Amino acid sequence: MIEAKLSTGSHDIVRATLPVVRAHATEITGVFYAAMFDAHPELLDLFNQGNQATGAQRGALAAAVVAYADRLTDPDAAPFGPIAERIAHKHVSLGIRADQYPVVGRHLMGAVGTVLGAAVTPAVAAAWDEVYWLLACELIAAEARLYQQAGIDAATVWRRWRVAKRQDEAVDTVSFTLVPDDAGVVPDFVAGQYISVAVDLPDGRRQPRQYSLSQGPGRGSLRITVRRVRGLDGAPDGAVSTHLHEHVHADDTLLVGPPAGETTLRPDGEPVLLLTAGVGITPAAAMLDDIARTDPTRRVVLAHAERHPDRHALRAEMAHLTGGLTDAEQLTWYETGGDRTGRVDIDAIPLPAGVRAYLCGPMPFMSTMRAGLIRRGVPAERIHAEVFGPGMAG
Repeated sequence: MIEAKLSTGSHDIVRATLPVVRAHATEITGVFYAAMFDAHPELLDLFNQGNQATGAQRGALAAAVVAYADRLTDPDAAPFGPIAERIAHKHVSLGIRADQYPVVGRHLMGAVGTVLGAAVTPAVAAAWDEVYWLLACELIAAEARLYQQAGIDAATVWRRWRVAKRQDEAVDTVSFTLVPDDAGVVPDFVAGQYISVAVDLPDGRRQPRQYSLSQGPGRGSLRITVRRVRGLDGAPDGAVSTHLHEHVHADDTLLVGPPAGETTLRPDGEPVLLLTAGVGITPAAAMLDDIARTDPTRRVVLAHAERHPDRHALRAEMAHLTGGLTDAEQLTWYETGGDRTGRVDIDAIPLPAGVRAYLCGPMPFMSTMRAGLIRRGVPAERIHAEVFGPGMAG
Protein backbone atom coordinates (compact mmCIF):
# COMPACT_ATOMS: atom_id res chain seq x y z
CA MET A 1 0.00 0.00 0.00
CA ILE A 2 1.28 3.47 -0.94
CA GLU A 3 1.12 5.76 2.06
CA ALA A 4 -0.86 8.97 1.69
CA LYS A 5 0.99 12.28 1.63
CA LEU A 6 -0.03 15.77 2.58
CA SER A 7 0.43 18.63 0.14
CA THR A 8 3.57 20.66 0.87
CA GLY A 9 1.75 23.62 2.40
CA SER A 10 -0.48 21.45 4.55
CA HIS A 11 2.47 19.33 5.68
CA ASP A 12 4.25 22.34 7.17
CA ILE A 13 1.11 23.66 8.86
CA VAL A 14 0.13 20.31 10.36
CA ARG A 15 3.66 19.70 11.60
CA ALA A 16 3.71 23.12 13.27
CA THR A 17 0.27 22.83 14.87
CA LEU A 18 0.37 19.13 15.80
CA PRO A 19 1.68 19.78 19.36
CA VAL A 20 -1.29 22.08 20.07
CA VAL A 21 -3.80 19.65 18.57
CA ARG A 22 -2.22 16.76 20.50
CA ALA A 23 -2.52 18.71 23.77
CA HIS A 24 -6.21 19.41 23.15
CA ALA A 25 -7.16 16.28 21.20
CA THR A 26 -9.35 14.66 23.84
CA GLU A 27 -11.17 17.94 24.45
CA ILE A 28 -11.72 18.28 20.70
CA THR A 29 -13.15 14.79 20.33
CA GLY A 30 -15.40 15.34 23.36
CA VAL A 31 -16.90 18.44 21.73
CA PHE A 32 -17.12 16.54 18.44
CA TYR A 33 -19.16 13.64 19.79
CA ALA A 34 -21.55 15.90 21.69
CA ALA A 35 -22.21 18.05 18.62
CA MET A 36 -22.57 15.11 16.24
CA PHE A 37 -24.98 13.20 18.46
CA ASP A 38 -27.03 16.34 19.02
CA ALA A 39 -27.38 16.83 15.26
CA HIS A 40 -27.64 13.14 14.36
CA PRO A 41 -29.16 11.20 17.27
CA GLU A 42 -29.62 8.17 15.01
CA LEU A 43 -25.85 7.63 15.23
CA LEU A 44 -26.16 6.85 18.94
CA ASP A 45 -27.17 3.33 17.88
CA LEU A 46 -23.69 2.76 16.41
CA PHE A 47 -21.62 3.84 19.40
CA ASN A 48 -20.99 2.13 22.72
CA GLN A 49 -22.52 4.63 25.15
CA GLY A 50 -20.60 3.07 28.02
CA ASN A 51 -17.34 4.05 26.34
CA GLN A 52 -18.80 7.47 25.66
CA ALA A 53 -19.61 7.92 29.34
CA THR A 54 -16.14 6.92 30.52
CA GLY A 55 -14.34 8.96 27.87
CA ALA A 56 -12.65 5.88 26.43
CA GLN A 57 -14.10 6.44 22.96
CA ARG A 58 -13.08 10.07 22.63
CA GLY A 59 -9.64 9.20 23.95
CA ALA A 60 -9.24 6.46 21.36
CA LEU A 61 -10.37 8.73 18.52
CA ALA A 62 -8.02 11.48 19.68
CA ALA A 63 -5.11 9.03 19.79
CA ALA A 64 -5.90 7.70 16.31
CA VAL A 65 -6.16 11.12 14.66
CA VAL A 66 -2.95 12.33 16.31
CA ALA A 67 -1.14 9.10 15.36
CA TYR A 68 -2.24 9.52 11.74
CA ALA A 69 -1.13 13.16 11.59
CA ASP A 70 2.15 12.19 13.23
CA ARG A 71 2.75 9.55 10.56
CA LEU A 72 1.94 12.04 7.77
CA THR A 73 4.50 14.54 9.05
CA ASP A 74 7.22 12.26 10.43
CA PRO A 75 8.47 9.29 8.37
CA ASP A 76 10.03 7.83 11.52
CA ALA A 77 6.69 7.71 13.38
CA ALA A 78 5.05 4.36 14.00
CA PRO A 79 3.20 2.94 10.97
CA PHE A 80 -0.50 3.72 11.00
CA GLY A 81 -1.51 0.66 8.99
CA PRO A 82 -2.26 -1.63 11.97
CA ILE A 83 -4.47 1.04 13.57
CA ALA A 84 -6.31 1.66 10.28
CA GLU A 85 -6.90 -2.07 9.87
CA ARG A 86 -8.34 -2.36 13.36
CA ILE A 87 -10.65 0.63 12.82
CA ALA A 88 -11.80 -0.69 9.43
CA HIS A 89 -12.72 -4.09 10.86
CA LYS A 90 -14.66 -2.45 13.69
CA HIS A 91 -16.52 -0.20 11.24
CA VAL A 92 -17.47 -3.11 8.99
CA SER A 93 -18.76 -5.07 11.98
CA LEU A 94 -21.14 -2.17 12.66
CA GLY A 95 -22.15 -1.38 9.09
CA ILE A 96 -20.49 2.03 8.86
CA ARG A 97 -21.18 3.64 5.45
CA ALA A 98 -18.98 5.81 3.25
CA ASP A 99 -21.66 8.53 3.19
CA GLN A 100 -21.34 8.95 6.95
CA TYR A 101 -17.76 10.22 6.72
CA PRO A 102 -18.74 13.76 5.59
CA VAL A 103 -20.95 14.04 8.69
CA VAL A 104 -18.04 13.03 10.90
CA GLY A 105 -15.65 15.36 9.10
CA ARG A 106 -17.95 18.37 9.39
CA HIS A 107 -18.46 17.97 13.12
CA LEU A 108 -14.83 17.07 13.81
CA MET A 109 -13.55 20.19 12.07
CA GLY A 110 -16.22 22.21 13.85
CA ALA A 111 -14.93 20.89 17.16
CA VAL A 112 -11.36 21.86 16.25
CA GLY A 113 -12.55 25.42 15.67
CA THR A 114 -14.58 25.49 18.87
CA VAL A 115 -11.71 24.32 21.07
CA LEU A 116 -8.79 26.14 19.45
CA GLY A 117 -10.66 29.30 18.49
CA ALA A 118 -8.78 32.04 16.63
CA ALA A 119 -5.72 29.82 16.25
CA VAL A 120 -7.63 27.95 13.54
CA THR A 121 -7.01 30.22 10.58
CA PRO A 122 -8.44 29.27 7.16
CA ALA A 123 -5.06 27.78 6.25
CA VAL A 124 -4.91 25.70 9.44
CA ALA A 125 -8.48 24.53 8.95
CA ALA A 126 -7.74 23.51 5.35
CA ALA A 127 -4.61 21.62 6.37
CA TRP A 128 -6.37 19.60 9.08
CA ASP A 129 -9.34 19.01 6.78
CA GLU A 130 -6.83 17.44 4.39
CA VAL A 131 -5.58 15.20 7.21
CA TYR A 132 -9.12 14.07 7.93
CA TRP A 133 -9.97 13.27 4.31
CA LEU A 134 -6.75 11.38 3.72
CA LEU A 135 -7.63 9.26 6.76
CA ALA A 136 -11.27 8.93 5.69
CA CYS A 137 -10.34 7.82 2.18
CA GLU A 138 -7.92 5.23 3.55
CA LEU A 139 -10.60 3.82 5.85
CA ILE A 140 -13.35 3.91 3.21
CA ALA A 141 -11.14 1.96 0.80
CA ALA A 142 -10.17 -0.60 3.46
CA GLU A 143 -13.79 -1.04 4.51
CA ALA A 144 -14.93 -1.46 0.90
CA ARG A 145 -12.43 -4.30 0.50
CA LEU A 146 -13.67 -5.99 3.66
CA TYR A 147 -17.31 -5.67 2.59
CA GLN A 148 -16.44 -7.14 -0.79
CA GLN A 149 -14.51 -10.04 0.75
CA ALA A 150 -17.48 -10.84 3.00
CA GLY A 151 -19.96 -10.57 0.12
CA ILE A 152 -22.04 -7.96 1.94
CA ASP A 153 -22.53 -4.22 2.06
CA ALA A 154 -23.33 -1.80 4.86
CA ALA A 155 -27.06 -2.22 4.25
CA THR A 156 -26.95 -6.00 4.72
CA VAL A 157 -24.61 -6.24 7.71
CA TRP A 158 -27.20 -7.02 10.36
CA ARG A 159 -28.98 -10.41 10.42
CA ARG A 160 -31.25 -12.13 12.91
CA TRP A 161 -29.66 -15.12 14.63
CA ARG A 162 -31.39 -17.56 16.97
CA VAL A 163 -29.90 -18.72 20.26
CA ALA A 164 -29.63 -22.47 19.75
CA LYS A 165 -28.03 -23.03 23.15
CA ARG A 166 -27.29 -21.06 26.30
CA GLN A 167 -24.72 -22.50 28.69
CA ASP A 168 -23.31 -21.27 31.99
CA GLU A 169 -19.51 -21.37 31.83
CA ALA A 170 -18.37 -19.81 35.11
CA VAL A 171 -19.47 -17.20 37.62
CA ASP A 172 -20.92 -14.29 35.62
CA THR A 173 -20.02 -15.93 32.30
CA VAL A 174 -22.43 -17.46 29.79
CA SER A 175 -22.00 -18.86 26.27
CA PHE A 176 -24.58 -18.35 23.52
CA THR A 177 -24.49 -20.63 20.46
CA LEU A 178 -26.09 -18.88 17.50
CA VAL A 179 -27.56 -20.11 14.21
CA PRO A 180 -29.10 -18.01 11.41
CA ASP A 181 -32.78 -17.38 12.10
CA ASP A 182 -33.44 -17.39 8.35
CA ALA A 183 -31.74 -20.78 7.89
CA GLY A 184 -29.14 -19.00 5.78
CA VAL A 185 -25.43 -19.63 5.48
CA VAL A 186 -23.10 -19.32 8.45
CA PRO A 187 -20.32 -17.00 7.24
CA ASP A 188 -16.73 -18.10 7.14
CA PHE A 189 -14.42 -16.58 9.72
CA VAL A 190 -10.91 -16.92 11.09
CA ALA A 191 -10.22 -17.94 14.68
CA GLY A 192 -9.62 -14.79 16.71
CA GLN A 193 -12.37 -12.73 15.10
CA TYR A 194 -15.45 -11.24 16.78
CA ILE A 195 -19.03 -10.33 15.94
CA SER A 196 -21.13 -7.33 16.85
CA VAL A 197 -24.35 -7.95 18.75
CA ALA A 198 -26.97 -5.20 18.94
CA VAL A 199 -29.71 -5.31 21.59
CA ASP A 200 -32.72 -3.12 22.28
CA LEU A 201 -32.49 -2.05 25.90
CA PRO A 202 -35.49 -1.35 28.16
CA ASP A 203 -35.02 2.43 27.79
CA GLY A 204 -35.49 2.15 24.03
CA ARG A 205 -31.83 2.53 23.08
CA ARG A 206 -30.23 0.10 20.66
CA GLN A 207 -26.67 -0.66 21.70
CA PRO A 208 -23.98 -2.70 19.92
CA ARG A 209 -21.13 -4.58 21.53
CA GLN A 210 -18.37 -6.75 20.08
CA TYR A 211 -17.83 -10.26 21.43
CA SER A 212 -15.07 -12.65 20.39
CA LEU A 213 -16.12 -15.90 18.79
CA SER A 214 -15.19 -18.59 21.31
CA GLN A 215 -15.24 -21.61 19.00
CA GLY A 216 -13.38 -22.15 15.77
CA PRO A 217 -14.94 -22.18 12.30
CA GLY A 218 -16.59 -25.13 10.61
CA ARG A 219 -19.19 -25.98 13.25
CA GLY A 220 -22.29 -24.67 11.49
CA SER A 221 -22.86 -22.04 14.18
CA LEU A 222 -21.25 -19.10 15.95
CA ARG A 223 -20.59 -18.97 19.68
CA ILE A 224 -19.89 -16.04 21.95
CA THR A 225 -18.97 -16.23 25.63
CA VAL A 226 -20.09 -13.16 27.56
CA ARG A 227 -18.89 -12.09 30.98
CA ARG A 228 -21.35 -9.92 32.87
CA VAL A 229 -19.79 -6.53 33.56
CA ARG A 230 -20.47 -5.47 37.14
CA GLY A 231 -19.79 -1.84 37.94
CA LEU A 232 -17.10 -1.07 40.49
CA ASP A 233 -16.63 2.00 42.67
CA GLY A 234 -20.01 3.45 41.76
CA ALA A 235 -19.77 2.75 38.02
CA PRO A 236 -22.91 1.26 36.42
CA ASP A 237 -23.16 -2.37 35.38
CA GLY A 238 -22.57 -3.16 31.74
CA ALA A 239 -25.89 -2.49 29.99
CA VAL A 240 -25.57 -5.02 27.17
CA SER A 241 -23.86 -7.84 29.09
CA THR A 242 -26.47 -7.53 31.84
CA HIS A 243 -29.28 -7.62 29.28
CA LEU A 244 -27.84 -10.75 27.65
CA HIS A 245 -27.43 -12.51 30.99
CA GLU A 246 -30.86 -11.61 32.33
CA HIS A 247 -33.10 -11.60 29.26
CA VAL A 248 -31.68 -13.74 26.43
CA HIS A 249 -32.39 -17.47 26.45
CA ALA A 250 -32.59 -20.41 24.08
CA ASP A 251 -34.78 -19.69 21.00
CA ASP A 252 -34.57 -15.93 21.47
CA THR A 253 -33.10 -13.97 18.57
CA LEU A 254 -30.29 -11.44 18.41
CA LEU A 255 -29.25 -8.91 15.79
CA VAL A 256 -25.73 -9.91 14.74
CA GLY A 257 -23.11 -8.37 12.46
CA PRO A 258 -20.53 -10.21 10.33
CA PRO A 259 -17.33 -11.72 11.72
CA ALA A 260 -14.55 -9.14 11.78
CA GLY A 261 -11.21 -8.50 13.44
CA GLU A 262 -7.58 -8.43 12.38
CA THR A 263 -5.95 -10.34 15.26
CA THR A 264 -6.34 -13.84 13.89
CA LEU A 265 -4.59 -17.18 14.05
CA ARG A 266 -2.10 -17.69 11.23
CA PRO A 267 -2.34 -21.12 9.58
CA ASP A 268 1.42 -21.44 9.13
CA GLY A 269 2.17 -24.23 11.57
CA GLU A 270 4.45 -22.06 13.72
CA PRO A 271 4.57 -22.61 17.49
CA VAL A 272 1.84 -20.64 19.25
CA LEU A 273 1.60 -19.02 22.67
CA LEU A 274 -1.92 -18.14 23.80
CA LEU A 275 -1.44 -15.76 26.74
CA THR A 276 -4.72 -14.57 28.26
CA ALA A 277 -6.42 -13.18 31.35
CA GLY A 278 -10.05 -13.18 32.42
CA VAL A 279 -12.60 -13.24 29.62
CA GLY A 280 -9.69 -12.68 27.23
CA ILE A 281 -9.65 -16.47 27.06
CA THR A 282 -12.46 -16.35 24.46
CA PRO A 283 -10.49 -15.72 21.24
CA ALA A 284 -7.82 -18.14 22.47
CA ALA A 285 -10.51 -20.81 22.85
CA ALA A 286 -11.45 -20.36 19.19
CA MET A 287 -7.80 -20.56 18.16
CA LEU A 288 -7.23 -23.70 20.21
CA ASP A 289 -10.39 -25.28 18.80
CA ASP A 290 -9.22 -24.55 15.26
CA ILE A 291 -5.74 -25.96 15.93
CA ALA A 292 -7.20 -29.12 17.50
CA ARG A 293 -9.35 -29.73 14.42
CA THR A 294 -6.90 -28.78 11.67
CA ASP A 295 -3.31 -29.06 12.97
CA PRO A 296 -3.18 -31.19 16.15
CA THR A 297 0.61 -31.67 15.98
CA ARG A 298 1.27 -27.94 16.21
CA ARG A 299 3.29 -26.80 19.23
CA VAL A 300 0.99 -24.87 21.57
CA VAL A 301 1.54 -23.21 24.94
CA LEU A 302 -1.48 -21.89 26.86
CA ALA A 303 -0.99 -19.51 29.78
CA HIS A 304 -4.03 -18.06 31.50
CA ALA A 305 -4.58 -15.80 34.51
CA GLU A 306 -7.86 -15.57 36.41
CA ARG A 307 -9.09 -14.12 39.67
CA HIS A 308 -10.47 -17.37 41.07
CA PRO A 309 -11.11 -20.90 39.77
CA ASP A 310 -14.89 -20.38 39.80
CA ARG A 311 -14.45 -17.51 37.33
CA HIS A 312 -12.31 -19.52 34.92
CA ALA A 313 -14.51 -19.73 31.83
CA LEU A 314 -14.15 -22.61 29.33
CA ARG A 315 -11.64 -24.32 31.62
CA ALA A 316 -12.84 -27.91 31.02
CA GLU A 317 -13.18 -27.32 27.29
CA MET A 318 -9.68 -25.90 26.99
CA ALA A 319 -8.24 -28.83 28.95
CA HIS A 320 -10.08 -31.28 26.68
CA LEU A 321 -8.83 -29.59 23.53
CA THR A 322 -5.27 -29.44 24.88
CA GLY A 323 -5.43 -33.14 25.67
CA GLY A 324 -6.10 -33.86 22.00
CA LEU A 325 -2.90 -32.16 20.88
CA THR A 326 0.40 -33.98 20.59
CA ASP A 327 2.65 -31.11 21.72
CA ALA A 328 0.89 -28.76 24.11
CA GLU A 329 1.12 -27.59 27.68
CA GLN A 330 -1.04 -25.39 29.86
CA LEU A 331 -0.23 -23.05 32.75
CA THR A 332 -2.76 -21.28 34.96
CA TRP A 333 -2.39 -18.62 37.64
CA TYR A 334 -5.11 -17.59 40.10
CA GLU A 335 -5.06 -14.31 41.97
CA THR A 336 -3.94 -14.44 45.57
CA GLY A 337 -3.96 -10.69 46.17
CA GLY A 338 -2.15 -7.65 44.91
CA ASP A 339 -1.82 -6.48 41.34
CA ARG A 340 -3.71 -8.70 38.88
CA THR A 341 -0.95 -8.48 36.29
CA GLY A 342 1.76 -9.38 38.80
CA ARG A 343 0.61 -12.92 39.46
CA VAL A 344 1.77 -14.22 36.05
CA ASP A 345 5.39 -15.32 36.01
CA ILE A 346 6.36 -14.45 32.46
CA ASP A 347 9.71 -16.18 32.96
CA ALA A 348 7.99 -19.47 33.73
CA ILE A 349 6.23 -19.61 30.38
CA PRO A 350 7.96 -21.88 27.82
CA LEU A 351 8.85 -20.00 24.63
CA PRO A 352 9.53 -22.40 21.74
CA ALA A 353 11.86 -21.17 19.01
CA GLY A 354 9.97 -19.12 16.46
CA VAL A 355 6.91 -18.75 18.68
CA ARG A 356 4.11 -16.39 17.71
CA ALA A 357 2.24 -14.97 20.72
CA TYR A 358 -1.41 -13.99 20.90
CA LEU A 359 -2.40 -11.86 23.90
CA CYS A 360 -5.86 -10.99 25.15
CA GLY A 361 -6.94 -9.52 28.48
CA PRO A 362 -7.04 -6.18 30.30
CA MET A 363 -4.77 -3.51 28.81
CA PRO A 364 -2.35 -3.42 31.80
CA PHE A 365 -2.01 -7.20 31.57
CA MET A 366 -1.24 -7.13 27.86
CA SER A 367 1.23 -4.27 28.20
CA THR A 368 3.10 -6.08 30.98
CA MET A 369 3.11 -9.40 29.14
CA ARG A 370 4.22 -7.81 25.89
CA ALA A 371 7.13 -6.11 27.61
CA GLY A 372 8.10 -9.38 29.28
CA LEU A 373 8.02 -11.31 26.02
CA ILE A 374 10.15 -8.70 24.28
CA ARG A 375 12.61 -8.81 27.17
CA ARG A 376 12.83 -12.56 26.69
CA GLY A 377 13.63 -12.18 23.01
CA VAL A 378 10.30 -12.50 21.22
CA PRO A 379 10.31 -9.93 18.36
CA ALA A 380 7.58 -7.30 18.69
CA GLU A 381 6.21 -8.18 15.25
CA ARG A 382 5.50 -11.71 16.48
CA ILE A 383 3.32 -10.50 19.37
CA HIS A 384 -0.34 -9.88 18.54
CA ALA A 385 -2.81 -8.31 20.98
CA GLU A 386 -6.60 -8.46 20.76
CA VAL A 387 -7.98 -5.32 22.36
CA PHE A 388 -11.48 -5.36 23.88
CA GLY A 389 -12.98 -1.89 23.52
CA PRO A 390 -11.55 1.23 21.89
CA GLY A 391 -8.03 1.17 23.32
CA MET A 392 -4.77 0.47 21.48
CA ALA A 393 -2.20 -2.03 22.71
CA GLY A 394 1.50 -1.74 22.16
